[in-house]
Amino acid sequence: QVQLVESGGGSVQSGGSLRLSCAASGATKSPFCMGWFRQRPGKEREEVASIDSFGSTTYADSLKGRFTIAQDKATNTLYLQMNSLKPEDTAMYYCAAESVFLGVLCSSWDYWGQGTQVTVSS
Repeated sequence: QVQLVESGGGSVQSGGSLRLSCAASGATKSPFCMGWFRQRPGKEREEVASIDSFGSTTYADSLKGRFTIAQDKATNTLYLQMNSLKPEDTAMYYCAAESVFLGVLCSSWDYWGQGTQVTVSS
């Protein structure tokens, strides 16, 4: 069982920055992929960014250049650096892990954290 605990959310003004963290524990081997998702008010959950076991990163097109995903394997911590935040970035942000490879990396998320709220005011 993998446990994921997010932290670092909060309230920030437009143009500000936040860094989210996700502490992972309980895994007997490293996940194939780790990712950040978000669910904005009234919207479906969407993928923000992911990083696979090779270190390759993927971002939602609309967030490229503002968000950066990183992983510290020594501490089993996933990060999401968010810069130039906008009110539309307001959402609950979730960390996820892919522990089983089903043929395509970063496509089968089987562990989720509880989420951390990010609120951006104008």
